[in-house]
Amino acid sequence: MTEESFYNSSIEKMERNELDSLVDERVQNTVLYAAENSPFYRKWFEKNRTDPRDIKSHDDLRELPVISGGVIRKNQPPAAKEFLFRSVKCSDVYTIHETSGTSGVPKSFFLAWDDWKRYAEKYSRIFVSQGLKKGDRMAVCASYGMNVGANTMTLAAHRVGFTVIPEGRCSFQVRVIENYRPTAIVGSVFKLLHLAQRLEEAGINPRESGVEKLIVGGESFAKESRDYLDEVWGIEVCNTYGSTEGTMCGECRERAGLHVAEDLIHMDLYDSSMKNFVDDGKKGKIVLTTLVPKGEKAANVLINYDTEDITKVISRDKCRCGRTHMRIDNPFREAETIYISDSPVNRVDIESGVFQTENMGYITGDYEAFLYGGRDEGETVLRVSLECKDLSSCDKRLVENNFTGALLKKIPGLTEDYLDGYFRIMFNFTNKGGLELHKITGRPKRFVDRR
Repeated sequence: MTEESFYNSSIEKMERNELDSLVDERVQNTVLYAAENSPFYRKWFEKNRTDPRDIKSHDDLRELPVISGGVIRKNQPPAAKEFLFRSVKCSDVYTIHETSGTSGVPKSFFLAWDDWKRYAEKYSRIFVSQGLKKGDRMAVCASYGMNVGANTMTLAAHRVGFTVIPEGRCSFQVRVIENYRPTAIVGSVFKLLHLAQRLEEAGINPRESGVEKLIVGGESFAKESRDYLDEVWGIEVCNTYGSTEGTMCGECRERAGLHVAEDLIHMDLYDSSMKNFVDDGKKGKIVLTTLVPKGEKAANVLINYDTEDITKVISRDKCRCGRTHMRIDNPFREAETIYISDSPVNRVDIESGVFQTENMGYITGDYEAFLYGGRDEGETVLRVSLECKDLSSCDKRLVENNFTGALLKKIPGLTEDYLDGYFRIMFNFTNKGGLELHKITGRPKRFVDRR
């Protein structure tokens, strides 16, 4: 790999022992910074008679509380008089942000200019690792509102030197492709699939559109749906994972896991008790600590923040791309997991069954799934609705068999109840636009428990 393949090669290629030492140094500095500047943490240390100077390494973080979104909400208006997680004076706040609020009252986050520089650093590394360079034109199909993602990508583009087309959504007119010739597009799997469908309807082959790079993010997805996106566009799509709270991780072109910028964001994986770390290779809950380098400011320090996402560490060894920072599996939302007959089923599991290779000749990939009934009623019913390319010619039996076989293979704990009749799968096939989610504004849920 040449130096042009890296945005910050001295950090991205840092040897593991040096990187671990840097992480411990910044963990210690972050804890001291929080104790001095964050009203929430200052009060916590005093109440628990804990000396922040005793926290010297990442292992010591287990001595500090895990912070949930609920804790943040309890320490901001209207539950509290002030924003107790804000860690700078008001005049040092550069921007104010909120989460989407889909799971409750939006959480407020404050960013100083130093925060923005660190956020942009992370995205700059990701984009360069994915092959973006000066001269590229990237259409950003992400909100430019109170979330940080799109604005951070734009700042990173300025640093790397490529051009941004700030569309905000993938429903932009086809003329944008024809007139501005974007070489890269950022969006979710389904937004990019819908865009490909609209291009085809306009007589444009997505493979011949001039788009050379697709970057997905914003939600978890099944490997099968990403593989189908690869096929439709003729591009190896790269994945990213980000949030307002400070995560920006991304795959390089090797697509061997998402690199975590360990010098800027510390990620631990906890077990279900939220007391112990899990071993590499095992799934755990993502708990983040925003690392603050010495001499820099952070307007919203979070230590041991529970993202409510699940992943596993794939490797801490050097990637084929030359980067040494650890790589994680594609995270998925814990809130999108529903138990059926004591077996956890995630939306991604449903999506995996939908996007079976043979199915894609008949369906568009758009789907929604609902659970009804329950053991007290004698059975649980999973109703899966699928959008067809042509309802009259869809091989429904083939699609049903492929979905059912894939789901039971992935979640073997469902098999016995399925065979005994306690768990049934019903299918509903629609024309394009016939799903319930097409009638809902905002971001609809694709897997809903209606029991």
